[in-house]
Amino acid sequence: MGLKFDIVVSNADESSVSADVPVGIYVQELALLKASATAKHLLKRKKAVVISADTVVTLDGEILGKPSNEEEAERMLSRLSGRAHEVYTGYCVMRVSDGKTVCSSVRTTVMFKNLSKETIRRYIASGEPMDKAGAYGIQGLGSMLVKGIDGDYFNVVGLPVAALCDTLEEEFNINIL
Repeated sequence: MGLKFDIVVSNADESSVSADVPVGIYVQELALLKASATAKHLLKRKKAVVISADTVVTLDGEILGKPSNEEEAERMLSRLSGRAHEVYTGYCVMRVSDGKTVCSSVRTTVMFKNLSKETIRRYIASGEPMDKAGAYGIQGLGSMLVKGIDGDYFNVVGLPVAALCDTLEEEFNINIL
């Protein structure tokens, strides 16, 4: 996007956000929590704008987070095999100078190919699924598991770039192009 940025880890306690709300709201609440925690560390940087995001995968209304071990990754990928699922990313933009905050979410449907147990095991052996929501990364080897998508590819990667650009331009007068 051509923006100058620093990466700041929020260290926000994500467990404080309840998943007992619609998924689109849940991911926005996670992004807001991260933005707020980060902004507190940047109070002296009045021109700073914080951008935060959080992505989850859902199947049959259940959130599939990052697998805690290879067995959990295998269960997730087996469940996703041959099926469509949703990827939600919530993002939040917060201006430090006045606290103006805009949060939103984007949903994309992803269809997986039918996966053999051997394909799933080889993919897990690559190590790629272990730090990814839903146990796959569409931007890496996981792209070979995907039959198609309906929606924003970058949302599945973890940051809905087009929607974020619209928010920066329309709400914060930050022109990207």
